[in-house]
Amino acid sequence: MPSSTLRTLVSGWMAALVTADLASPVDANRATQAELEMVKGIGPTISMQILEERRKGAFKDWADLIARVKGVGAGSAAKFSADGLTVNGAPYPAGR
Repeated sequence: MPSSTLRTLVSGWMAALVTADLASPVDANRATQAELEMVKGIGPTISMQILEERRKGAFKDWADLIARVKGVGAGSAAKFSADGLTVNGAPYPAGR
């Protein structure tokens, strides 16, 4: 197999892995700070607040996360959810 073909195959495989990883859900009860910050709109401030609140106890649901994490309201929760954040594996409920 020519080296250019091998490079193309490896590049395609690596791109597929990266894409699959980016599409993976990030659960607020399990994610590291780095994983939380991969969600569009979550920066160091919100990720640290999530981690601090999580140390006190796992989030029961989205309403619990919104109540405990300053700066996260229904609108931002919906956006974070659309970008892959979950709470206990659940997306933010539509229509809230």
